[in-house]
Amino acid sequence: MPLTRITTLALVSDTHGHLDERIAALVRDCDYAVHAGDILGAGVLAALQPRRRVLAVRGNNDLPNKWPPDDAAILHALPLEAELELPGGTLAVTHGDRQFARADRHARLRAHFPRARIVVYGHSHFLNIDQTATPWVVNPGAAGRTRTHGGPSCLILTASRAAWHIEVRRFELPSYHHAARG
Repeated sequence: MPLTRITTLALVSDTHGHLDERIAALVRDCDYAVHAGDILGAGVLAALQPRRRVLAVRGNNDLPNKWPPDDAAILHALPLEAELELPGGTLAVTHGDRQFARADRHARLRAHFPRARIVVYGHSHFLNIDQTATPWVVNPGAAGRTRTHGGPSCLILTASRAAWHIEVRRFELPSYHHAARG
């Protein structure tokens, strides 16, 4: 009996220049890291260390004046959208800010990526998993320090030809956030 190929992916977004260390540790155990934009520096991409590779797209805050000048070539190489073929289907990733209004964002993402099995987007900083239709539409929330809405988060996608599974990983806010509120 042949072995089933299983691929694991860490889905992250909205790091805004800082990747939470606990999320970075999760990424190391995954085959791929997918970043849905608002990266704000090559240091974040370097901190993502999956077993295979990082797939990242540009967000609305990924602008030359917000990235370190030495990172300009990396910023300009980032696409607005990308796709990755996985066992059992295609993953599409976009930041979600450009042509997708909030009210009907999921319907528009599904229409824009009809071949995909899952669409990953960011921008809102709100963790969201919508599996009500195909493609699934997911937002991993913010994986850094900016507007985490309860703590840094990411999604772990396990993909095989037979089935796909999404696991939510959310962490408590670091103590420096609690002290700042006091």
